[in-house]
Amino acid sequence: MKYEIIVVGGGHAGCEAALASARLNHQTLLITGNIKNIADMPCNPSIGGPAKGIVVREIDALGGEMGRNADKGALQVKMLNTKKGPAVQALRAQEDKIIYPQEMLKTLNNQSNLEIKESLVEDLIVEKNKIKGIILEDGTKISSKCVILTTGTYLKSNILIGDKKKLEGPHGEKSSKFLSNKLKDLGFKILRLKTGTPPRIVKDSIDFTKTSLETGDEKIHTFSFDHIAYYQPEEQEPCHLIYTNDKTHQIIKENLDKSSMYGGYVEGIGPRYCPSIEDKVVRFSSKERHQLFLEPESRYYDDIYIQGFSSSMPEDVQEQMVHSLSGLEHAIIKKYAYAIEYDAIDSRQLKQSLETKIVENLFTAGQINGTSGYEEAAGQGLIAGINASLKLEGKSPLILKRNESYIGVLIDDLVTKGVKDPYRLLTSRAEYRLLLRHDNADLRLRKYGYQVGLIDEKKYEQLKQKEKEMKELFQLLKENKITPTKQTNEYLKSKNSAELKDGIRLYDLLKRPEITMEDIQHFISVPYSEEVCYQVEINIRYEGYIKKAMKEAEKMLSLENKKIPEDIDYETIPNLASEARQKLIEIHPTSLGQASRISGVNPADISILMVYLRKREYNE
Repeated sequence: MKYEIIVVGGGHAGCEAALASARLNHQTLLITGNIKNIADMPCNPSIGGPAKGIVVREIDALGGEMGRNADKGALQVKMLNTKKGPAVQALRAQEDKIIYPQEMLKTLNNQSNLEIKESLVEDLIVEKNKIKGIILEDGTKISSKCVILTTGTYLKSNILIGDKKKLEGPHGEKSSKFLSNKLKDLGFKILRLKTGTPPRIVKDSIDFTKTSLETGDEKIHTFSFDHIAYYQPEEQEPCHLIYTNDKTHQIIKENLDKSSMYGGYVEGIGPRYCPSIEDKVVRFSSKERHQLFLEPESRYYDDIYIQGFSSSMPEDVQEQMVHSLSGLEHAIIKKYAYAIEYDAIDSRQLKQSLETKIVENLFTAGQINGTSGYEEAAGQGLIAGINASLKLEGKSPLILKRNESYIGVLIDDLVTKGVKDPYRLLTSRAEYRLLLRHDNADLRLRKYGYQVGLIDEKKYEQLKQKEKEMKELFQLLKENKITPTKQTNEYLKSKNSAELKDGIRLYDLLKRPEITMEDIQHFISVPYSEEVCYQVEINIRYEGYIKKAMKEAEKMLSLENKKIPEDIDYETIPNLASEARQKLIEIHPTSLGQASRISGVNPADISILMVYLRKREYNE
């Protein structure tokens, strides 16, 4: 049977890619090694967190599935960094490892234009540098117009515990042995990366009296803009906080040579921002302790995940390490920690659409591109599914800019800078993070979801209604004033706010840091939803900073709009620094903006390039 799009891999990237292409009316085949592991969460039992939580909101705004699914599987939900500004606030949810995959599989099975097949892909059919289909491990050939590779950690994956190494994926699944060799033969640069996971502990073997309780928020939160809550605050599962200690660190130091990583058994490069516990002890030797969270994995079984305790130590050493922790002296380890290494491609060989530069109509998304998280994978999968569909329809790809979304930052970093270790999205990577907030993802991106066809008319009308109400509320606050009456000043004094000597617009009063929209409602009726009120409050309170960020973004966009022709020959441009010339040839940026973010390309090189392009335009 012929398909328009084949998605290889049923992880978070594969699910979003397959759903996007099928929903855009393209006959889609999703191939996965084990249907039971679709949307699996082999490592941490959570969705969201700093920057990542905003990515999930962006996926939902564009018409993806992760946000809705995360809401259905939530065990505990928290808004992080609430004592800091809105630019770094993000949602994080403990997820049920049974419910999340079940709900995603249900969604996939109910999706028209989508078929699921259980098998491993070991080869690609490529003719004249154009993808034509795939070849399964049993030799079966399946043709298609586009292929999206979302292979996760299964390319030549090895599981490592101490000096033991097994050629397998998570859960002991079969590894793809030959596909990365095929990619190498086609001209792709292959990287060897590593990640890992902590031990799982039997809940009843933990003494929780020696731990600190961590509860969810009393207020209900959702990732999805559908705002459907599937939990009650009082029914959330608890987490607990503990710390490593001197004994833990001593055990690790005495056994470092037995670790897969420090014993020389690991080839791949591990994640810088999510290191193993032995790596933390070595790299941060001055720290007396490291915090660890005890997190439930499901309501249906009693495994507890030790967040922050990833390791590749032998099993007997892991026993000592775990039993050195307060409250875990008699803990029973149900599943030992392990490291996993796998092949990935050099992401600089991708276009910003996530189509590869080497093979036309071949797209890649997720950990094959060098990223590390469920959320980053899902965001890439969604964009790959959209752009594969747009390519088949003869339309321009959806390219999200750095000032529009964290997904745009992620993809631009990958294709422009590449990775040396598994990439983790951080708020610090986004120079316009005040514009890329949790609360405004729909205002930033829903129009794109509507334009490509993943957001329906009803949801788009809801967005326009929200924008209308925001404008009305802005106007209401600008038109209404309060005067320095006795009652007004007494109220302001109760809020530790300066008394009035003259009249003031409510709009200006709201700029005071101690005054909220709740206080405004003391003076005037505000007939709008909490969501609209919060959005307006942030925009008014941070107006100066937002305007500054938007002005800086406009400068960046002027460079983004200066496109670099595909046929440019950097060898013929005089005075370019040799390193800049080499990097420009290697990455082949599509705009001056992208060129300016390439490591090794300096402002002087950009000026030279700009002058060259102007002369070229003039001569043409």
